[in-house]
Amino acid sequence: MSMVESVSSFLAHYVSPPVVVFLISMLPVLELRGGMVAAALFGMPWPEALLASLLGNMLPIPFVILFIRRVIALLGRGGPLRSFALWLVTKGTAGGARLQERYPRSLWLGLCLFVAIPLPGTGAWTGALIAALLGLKAARSASAICVGVLGAAGVMSLLTYVLPALVRAV
Repeated sequence: MSMVESVSSFLAHYVSPPVVVFLISMLPVLELRGGMVAAALFGMPWPEALLASLLGNMLPIPFVILFIRRVIALLGRGGPLRSFALWLVTKGTAGGARLQERYPRSLWLGLCLFVAIPLPGTGAWTGALIAALLGLKAARSASAICVGVLGAAGVMSLLTYVLPALVRAV
């Protein structure tokens, strides 16, 4: 929570709260989870918070899906991350082939559920990275990630808007 508060307070000096929420939701570590928390801290109305968080979280995803393999390939050409990048591509490609062979129909659902769980290390950015490394089709991956982000938005809406309202009412 302190990371969200720090980023929010810094950005609030320069842009309006909806823009802060949008920008926080674009960040790979914070994503929609951080955006919804920031919106609640700003006292933004739920519909505005939801829209800014969803748009911010989904905007970078097509670019991640389309370009992350190229970025990893560039890292694999040399430098300190070369061996890690090569390992990542080898492991992802092999794992993707096995998963598509064993569970061709459930990969979409698995990706969707992975993105929907609002915990650190899960989310749209990680889901896009996984989809790209597994070699999943871009449109299918994007649809699973989008549905997962909507699921995460539902969970975060409950945690940041509904439950606090219920606690205040009691």
